[in-house]
Amino acid sequence: MRNLFVGIDIGGTGIKGILTDEDGKLYAEADIRTGVKDGNQAVCDNIAYLIEKLTEGKNRNDILGIGMGCPGIIDRRHGAVVFSANLNMRNFPLANEIERRVMMPVVMANDAHTAALGESVFGAGSDYRNSILATLGTGIGGGVVIDDRLFEGGGSAGTEIGHMVIVEGGELCACGRRGCFERYCSASALTRITRRAMEEHPGSAMWNTYNLLTCSAKTAFDYMDTDPVAREIMDDFFHKLATGLANLANIFRPEVIMIGGGMAAQKERLTAPVQKLFDEQLYGGTDYMPVKIVTASLGNKAGSYGAAALMMGGD
Repeated sequence: MRNLFVGIDIGGTGIKGILTDEDGKLYAEADIRTGVKDGNQAVCDNIAYLIEKLTEGKNRNDILGIGMGCPGIIDRRHGAVVFSANLNMRNFPLANEIERRVMMPVVMANDAHTAALGESVFGAGSDYRNSILATLGTGIGGGVVIDDRLFEGGGSAGTEIGHMVIVEGGELCACGRRGCFERYCSASALTRITRRAMEEHPGSAMWNTYNLLTCSAKTAFDYMDTDPVAREIMDDFFHKLATGLANLANIFRPEVIMIGGGMAAQKERLTAPVQKLFDEQLYGGTDYMPVKIVTASLGNKAGSYGAAALMMGGD
């Protein structure tokens, strides 16, 4: 008998899923549209259909359960979505609805938390018991793993790492605070800052390849070694990113911090300068319990693998 687990990563547009075992071997993967506009029950139907597709032809006795990662505030104890703007759900018993449809056990957590767990169990954090994932995307999400278990705070509502203030009185964030980490270090923030700098500096070499429409978080990376405007952007970005990560490290003192999102493709061009600045801000220095900065390794499968790991008891 094989022990198999389904991992479901729910997004506002699409739902990804895998079937895996405790070693991370991939037996099946599939995806489906979320169907938010069709209502909560339609979303449940789509998730159930995806699970059936992933488990088709498999012995149901081999499948021990389903883990799900879901955006928003998640009440893990009751398997409910307290609030998810992406899914247009409020106080909705999502896990129970899926259990009823597929007749298998279901557990659920916040999608950023499951991504952190996925990297901890199967990815860049697998050699460590204590890790943090910071995903730089539209915002900054992530999660904290302590002694191989997710730390989620009261009611699973904690570790909103993108919403610590790193610039007092800074730019207004969507959360209502000013100067949040994600307003300066997310991929969308770097794109916005780069676009603003290009407008202010029409002589910048970045215009040789990019314009205001094609500018992205990659633009300043591409030119940071040859263009002083891009260099200034990246120096400030690296400093602020190191500051935010050092804040996390000085609270949790993980063994490793993993950076996820599209910028992870920059690998050492990202981690090397951030590590240097980070080490200068680490409480007590690096002689005792240094913290390594690395890029995440599972890409867009981290959430699915982490959701499966929830069912394995790795939470």
